[in-house]
Amino acid sequence: MRYFFTSESVTEGHPDKLCDYISDSILDECLKQDKNSRVAIETFASKDTVVIAGQITSNAKFDIENLAREKIQEIGYDNANTDMDYRTCNIILNITKQSSDIAMGVDTGGAGDQGIMFGYASNETENYMPYAINAAHKLAKQLTYVRKNNEISYLRPDGKTQVTVEYENDKPKRIETILISTQHLDNIDMKQLKADIINKVINKVIDKNMIDEDTKIYINPTGRFVIGGPLGDTGLTGRKIIVDTYGGYSRHGGGAFSGKDPSKVDRSATYMLRHIAKNIVANGYADKCEIQVSYAIGMKEPLSINVNTYGTGKKTEEELVNIIKEKFDLTPRGIIEYLDLKNIKYTETTNYGHFGKENLPWEKIIKM
Repeated sequence: MRYFFTSESVTEGHPDKLCDYISDSILDECLKQDKNSRVAIETFASKDTVVIAGQITSNAKFDIENLAREKIQEIGYDNANTDMDYRTCNIILNITKQSSDIAMGVDTGGAGDQGIMFGYASNETENYMPYAINAAHKLAKQLTYVRKNNEISYLRPDGKTQVTVEYENDKPKRIETILISTQHLDNIDMKQLKADIINKVINKVIDKNMIDEDTKIYINPTGRFVIGGPLGDTGLTGRKIIVDTYGGYSRHGGGAFSGKDPSKVDRSATYMLRHIAKNIVANGYADKCEIQVSYAIGMKEPLSINVNTYGTGKKTEEELVNIIKEKFDLTPRGIIEYLDLKNIKYTETTNYGHFGKENLPWEKIIKM
């Protein structure tokens, strides 16, 4: 069977990722000072204004506005005429404490909210991720690398990538299309930009054996991308949940990650399910695996566990559910302790996917 599948990624300068990064930076600072911090922070960015809102219950003390400006500068936004200037942008704070109604459920070890979460893994790549999202992340990361290292000095922070993969018999065969849109300075020769992107981005990270004479490459198809960042498009925390996970290849429960402490099962349980799905595949129980769990606010144990191996399982799905129940504590407190989630630097997860990075604890392969 032959089919095509497409996934996208974005650079750290994409306005949604700018917001994710600010939210996760605030979370990191709270947990650095107080491991028991409860954080649910969202950031909104438009034109010259950044709004940071949500709930923080923590003993941490720091200047949130200054931290936000540092992160905007770190990403590279320093020009109000084309995107945003960290020195002059307006920053508005609207932060309260966690609701006591929510806290009384979390304090006893229960979930901070109801919801459904999914985890996925496949053996089609070395890091057990779908091929298309893996390739899109590599391109987006390289796009940022060549900008920050002045290998392509005229690039600006905003950018997006997209990869279409042709599958044959459920395995990646070739790349059908590569699409890259990158912000740039004005009055740049587009032929030079396209040549630089092909030579210094695409050719550096994409397997040449996956590209053939029929592969289509599109770079800045509108012909101009000078105005970007929050000046060109509004940014909001949690609006890149498909980029953050599996590029659409697996289902998603709808909950975002950035700005949330690990008592929020939207984040922690999704990380745990990735760990379990990856190890089901890595241990040879299936070629691909998707797991779903559900939680109720204030309750410790998940309400349901579902495993789908898409007909590739060496064990039945019922057997795999029983293995999960025997081997893993899926209570919020159990997940936090198992993955050591109070000691994670969450800004390491913000960009280029929360999964597939070998340094993260949920990516560790264990014997099952």
